[in-house]
Formats: sequence, structure tokens, C-alpha cells
Amino acid sequence: MTDTKNENTALIMIDWQQGFADLDYWGQRNNPDAEANGATLLAHWREMGWPVIHVHHDSTTPTSRLYPDHPGHEFIEFATPADDEAVYGKQVNSAFIGTSLEADLRARGISRIVLCGISTDHCVNTTTRMGANLGFEVTIVSDACFAFERKLPDGRVFGADLVHDVALASLNGEFAKVCTTEQVIGGKCD
Repeated sequence: MTDTKNENTALIMIDWQQGFADLDYWGQRNNPDAEANGATLLAHWREMGWPVIHVHHDSTTPTSRLYPDHPGHEFIEFATPADDEAVYGKQVNSAFIGTSLEADLRARGISRIVLCGISTDHCVNTTTRMGANLGFEVTIVSDACFAFERKLPDGRVFGADLVHDVALASLNGEFAKVCTTEQVIGGKCD
């Protein structure tokens, strides 16, 4: 079963790493179904034989949960890359900076990218903006991402749901299409 429209569409799994489970370190998060939805997307892409790409954050800070020597650097079990799936390590928020991702996508004829992962307002957001600016057609799967609460220096705290929703709203229509897992899998995100 092939869909020529999606053969040039890559699913990019962003920072599905064990270190993000440490809520004492990161703070409260939203969308407890993000992992299940990410797993559903990944299983669908694999079943269809479409391109899957994994990105992980390689922190340069030794105390970070995402530092390469820390156990938190490892992928969450559902997101473990298959042998034939590309893996990119990044040291900044964008999967396009310091990696060959853009060149590799173009070499494979991929013009559309579907993004999910952690966190909505950081690495998913930055990769979305850069992907769109580089000319890729970008879709963010809203229920396969999550955000953490954020705090300003004056002490105000913004809940994770608000952070997630505002990040998606700021991207929708200008940098990406924002759709759900069900819409993407059902082909109703166009």
C-alpha cells in the first residue's frame, strides 16, 4: 500500500528522550497522551513505508538530563529508531542547525515534513520555523507534542497547556499546518 503524495513526506520525531520524564527538573507538562499519539504516528509511518527521521538533543552541559553520557539522553522506548531510520544529533533547538538534515531531505526528494515531539515551544517550534523558512511544507501534530510550564523572571508562571497552545497558535497558518494525529493519519490535514 503506497501513497505517492506521502512518499516525499518525512515524519520527524524530535527529542523523544528519557530525560524529559524528570518533572522535578523540567516542571509540569501538558498532554499526557503525547507519547501514545507519537507511537501511533510512528507505527503508521513505518507500516506505510514512508521516511522516518529521529532527532535527539546532545546537550553540551554535563549536568543536563540530555547530556550524551546521562541515561536521560536515550530515546524513549517507543521512539527507538529502526536500523534503516536516520538519526540526527543537535546541540541547539533547531534540527537544521549543525546537522545535514536539510541537505539529506533534499537529496531524498522530501519536500514535506510532519513534526512531533518535545517540546512544543522549543525544539518543535524552532525546527518548524526553520523548516518553513527553508521552503519545506510543515505540519505539526498538536496532540503528539507537549510543553512544560514556563516562568518569567518576575515570578509569573504560565501553565503548560497555555504554553503549548500559544506556541501552536503562533505557528499555525504562517509556518505550518497544525493537525491532530487522527487528522494526519486519516489524510484530513490538507
